[in-house]
Amino acid sequence: MTTAASPRLITALPPAGRDRMMQLSHEAHFPRGARICEEGRRSDRFWIVRTGSVTLDLHVPGRRAAQVATLGPNDLLGWSWLFPPHTWQLGATALSPVRALEFDGDAVRQLCEEEPVFGQALTRCVAEIIARRLHAARTRLLDLYGPQGSGPRL
Repeated sequence: MTTAASPRLITALPPAGRDRMMQLSHEAHFPRGARICEEGRRSDRFWIVRTGSVTLDLHVPGRRAAQVATLGPNDLLGWSWLFPPHTWQLGATALSPVRALEFDGDAVRQLCEEEPVFGQALTRCVAEIIARRLHAARTRLLDLYGPQGSGPRL
């Protein structure tokens, strides 16, 4: 993977740790419709989407799962591997054929322990991704349920 085409999650990491992390990765392929992860189950890996798209969903009791986001190339799929209790917070399904880099979460957490500067940088990058997604979800909720959508405040 070239750094010019790499997602910020990769390019923002210290070079030595980044190189070691990339050595822990391998190509993964998911056909359209494949269930990639299931909410509530153990989270022990993560992916960086290279091609295709993935939908994230949330279990709603008595109803069909609610789609909450769509991911595409260079997006991080999965952060639950990094934070206890290491269970998926959302489910994911391939909307189209997906090629991704897959990482072993346990091995990457071990690398974070061995290289604290790398670990701090990785945790910060993942936290920024989570914050952006939470902000996007908040905006969508305001559009759906707010009295005037997510328009300007008066």
